[in-house]
Amino acid sequence: MYFHVFQTDLPVLLHRPPRPVVGLYAAVACFYQADDTAMIPKSVGEASCMDKDFSLSTNSEDENVERGNWTGKLDFLLSCLSYAVGLGNLWRFPYLCYRNGGGAFLIPYVFMLVFAGIPLFFMELSFGQFASEGVITVWKVCPLLQGIGWGMFIVSSFIAVYYNVVIAWSIFYLLASLNTQVPWSTCDNHWNTPECGIVNLAEKHNCTLHNGTWRNHTCYIVTGRDHDKFNVNISNGYTHMEMLASRKSPSDEYFHNFVLDISEGFHEMGGVRWQLAGCLLLAWMLVGGCLIKGIKSQGKVVYFTATFPYLVLCVLLVRGITLDGSGDGILYYITPQWNRLANAKVWGDAAVQIFFSLSPCWGGLITLASYNKFHNNCLRDSLFVAIGNCLTSVFAGFVIFAIIGFIAHEIGVGVDEVAKGGAGLAFIIYPEVVSRLPISPLWAILFFSMLVTLGLGTQFSVVTTLHTTLLDVFPNTLRHGKRPMLVMICICLIGYLLGLSCCTRGGMYMLQLIDNYAATYSVLIIGLCECLALSYVYGIDAFLKDIEMMLGYKPHIWWKIMWKYVTPLILVFIMVFTWVDFVPSSYGEYTFPLWAEVVGWIMSMTSVSAIPIFIAWKVCTAEQEDTLWETIKRLSQPTADWGPSLEKHRQIAQSHETNIPLNPAPTSIHIEIDPSS
Repeated sequence: MYFHVFQTDLPVLLHRPPRPVVGLYAAVACFYQADDTAMIPKSVGEASCMDKDFSLSTNSEDENVERGNWTGKLDFLLSCLSYAVGLGNLWRFPYLCYRNGGGAFLIPYVFMLVFAGIPLFFMELSFGQFASEGVITVWKVCPLLQGIGWGMFIVSSFIAVYYNVVIAWSIFYLLASLNTQVPWSTCDNHWNTPECGIVNLAEKHNCTLHNGTWRNHTCYIVTGRDHDKFNVNISNGYTHMEMLASRKSPSDEYFHNFVLDISEGFHEMGGVRWQLAGCLLLAWMLVGGCLIKGIKSQGKVVYFTATFPYLVLCVLLVRGITLDGSGDGILYYITPQWNRLANAKVWGDAAVQIFFSLSPCWGGLITLASYNKFHNNCLRDSLFVAIGNCLTSVFAGFVIFAIIGFIAHEIGVGVDEVAKGGAGLAFIIYPEVVSRLPISPLWAILFFSMLVTLGLGTQFSVVTTLHTTLLDVFPNTLRHGKRPMLVMICICLIGYLLGLSCCTRGGMYMLQLIDNYAATYSVLIIGLCECLALSYVYGIDAFLKDIEMMLGYKPHIWWKIMWKYVTPLILVFIMVFTWVDFVPSSYGEYTFPLWAEVVGWIMSMTSVSAIPIFIAWKVCTAEQEDTLWETIKRLSQPTADWGPSLEKHRQIAQSHETNIPLNPAPTSIHIEIDPSS
C-alpha cells in the first residue's frame, strides 16, 4: 500500500500521534522534519534520525545551559502571541477600519501583512534563534551596526515606562468596579461639573417637541420673553445648542476629573496622584513577580495572559449582539466602501497598523526567539502569531462596534459620531456602555481584567528584552546566583520611578508625548537599517543558509525577494507616509507647545542616534593599521564567535561552509509498506 503524507498531516503542537503510528512518523521525519529537531547527517556529529524521539512531549532539559530555554514549545508561541496582541488590537484597529472604508480596509491590511508584517516577523525570530543572543550581542553579525541593537533597547525602555501606566489605569478601573454600582454611572459625585449629563433620547425628543430645554435629566419649558432669558442664564452666555454640544458623559468626567484629575496642560503638571501611583506600583509588582525567574516564570504566566482575553472577548460579543443597535454598529464596521481604496491614506494606515501591531524592531521578537532551541520551526511560529494577531484585531472589531452601535442607539446619534480610537474607547465609551447594563460591575470587571492581561502580555516581553540585554552584555557580572533577580528588581524600580511623571495631573500629556514619538519614526528607521544590514551587509544568501541550518530545508526564494527588495521599500513608504501625515501632538482641544514637540523629537532621535554614534565609536577604537575603508569593511564582517551558541550546532555551521548539503523539504512523500510485513 502507499501512504501519501503531506506536511499538514504531520503532528504539530498539541497533536500527539497514537503509539502504533509513531514509527511511521519517525520514518517520514527522516526525510522531512515534522518536529522541531531538524535532521542533520550523522557525519557532522549528530545522532541518526532513527535515534531521535519524534513525539511532541515537552523536554524540560535546557539545550543552552548558560542562558536557558523555554520549558515547553507553547511557552514561546504564547509569549509571542501575548507580545503581538496588545491594547492596540482592541482600540486602534477597529477605529482605523471604520475610518478607512469598513470591510474594504481588510484588502490593504492583508496586503501589508503578507509583504511587510510576516517577512519582518520571520526575519527577527530567525535572527534571534540562530545566535541565541539578545538585541545587542546578536550584532556580532555586523559589529559596525551594533547601534541598531542599542536603539531597540532604548525604544523598549521608553515603552516599558509608559505602557505600564495604561495598565495602572486599567487596574484603577478594575478595583473601582468591585462595588455594587460602578462609580461613573451618575452625575452626583464630587468630581462632576454642571456639564455632566446622561442623555435619554425619548425624554429629550419629547422635551424639544414642546419647545423645552433639556438639561440635567430635566425638561424646562418657559414661554414668552422669559424663554430667551432662561436659556442665557442656565448656560452662562452660551446658546442652547452650544450647551448641548458641551455636555459630557459621567464616564468622561470620571476619567478626566477623578482618575486623572487632568490639568490644563504641560504648564500645570501638578503633584503625583497617589491613587494612580499605588496602581502603578501594583502593576510593576505584577510584572516583577511574574518575571522574577526570567523566561521560566514568564512561560507559565502567558498561558493565562494569552488565552483569557479571548474568553472575555467571546463573552462580550455574545452580550453585545443582544443589545439594541448592535447590528447597526457591526454593519457599519463591515460594510465596504470600495471607493476609499483609491485613497493613499488608507494604504498608509494599513501599513502603519501592521507594522506597529506586530511590534517588530522593538527588540522583543529577537529576545523571545533567542531562548528557543536551535531547531525550533520559527517559520511556522511566525505565520501562526502574525496571522493570529490580525484575526484577533478583526474579531475585536465586532465586539467593539456591537458596543458602539448600542451607545449610538441609546443617545440617538450616528455610529460615526460615537466611534473613536485610543484611550477614549477603553476608558470612556465602554464604561458608558457598562453603566447602562444590568449587573454593570460584572461587565466592568470582565472588560478591565481583559485590559490588564492584554497589557501585561506585551509588557512582559518588553521588560524581558531589557533584562536579557543587560545579562547578555554583562554576563560575567550579572548572570550569576541571585543577580539576575536583582537586575529585574532594579528594572522594575527604575521603571516605576520614571512612570510617576505620568501619574501627575499633567501625566496624560506626558504619556501622549511618549506614545507619539518614542516608538514611531525611530522604529521605522531602525527596522529599515536592520533589514538592509542583514540583506546587503551580512548577505541575504548567508542569512538564508543560517535559516536552512535551523529548519533543515532551504527557505523559499519568496523570503529573499521580500527581505532584499519588497519589505525595505514598504518600510520607506511607511516612513514617508508617517512624515507627510504628521500633525502636531494634541489631546482633546489642547495643542502641545512647541517646546514639547522638540522634546518629543529628541526622544525619538535618541534611539536612532545610537546607530551613527556606535559606528563612529567602533571605527575610532579599531586598530589604526588599516585604512578607514578597510576598517569599515572589517567591522562589517561577522566576528569569530558569530553563529550558534552551542558547539554541536557550530559544527553544523562549519559543515555548511564546506558545502555539505541538507535534504530539501519535499512537498510530498511516498512510503511503500509491504502488506505481508
